[in-house]
Amino acid sequence: MPHQPFPQPFIRSPHQRGHRRSKAATAWSLLFTAVLLGGVFASDLPQAAAPKSVSSQVVQEVVQQQLKALAVEDAASAFALADPGMRTQFGNAEAFLDTVRQKYPMLLRPASVLYLKPETDGTIAMQKVRVTDDNGAAWSLTYLLNRQQDNQWRISGCVVTAEGQRILA
Repeated sequence: MPHQPFPQPFIRSPHQRGHRRSKAATAWSLLFTAVLLGGVFASDLPQAAAPKSVSSQVVQEVVQQQLKALAVEDAASAFALADPGMRTQFGNAEAFLDTVRQKYPMLLRPASVLYLKPETDGTIAMQKVRVTDDNGAAWSLTYLLNRQQDNQWRISGCVVTAEGQRILA
């Protein structure tokens, strides 16, 4: 049987193919991140000397301090709570605050903030936060923190995801 081309409706334009690849790449990156974080928290990493409840409380306080610093645009205080790798990535406090202003304005002055219970193994922690911006849009923040050699918790990253809900005021 000779090969016959697909009927016209099944042929995608280059624009449609690129859009589909972009969606697929985003889905795979989110899945990879979820698997990676799940593996970190499911693994049997050595436990730190401090009890988990104390660490969880401290983890939440670090994130609260950074959000408070961002609310008053205190670049130095917010930047000081980042781990050395993140500080190296941004270079200085002003560059960090400029990035937050441009890409993550919902972190500057959220209308509401809800901290969920942090998860930690004593070395690595994840703090989830839900915020609502001034327009009523809901956002999910996932902070990843690392315990430093001096036992201080520092933020190594934050993933911001739109929840797709609007809160009526």
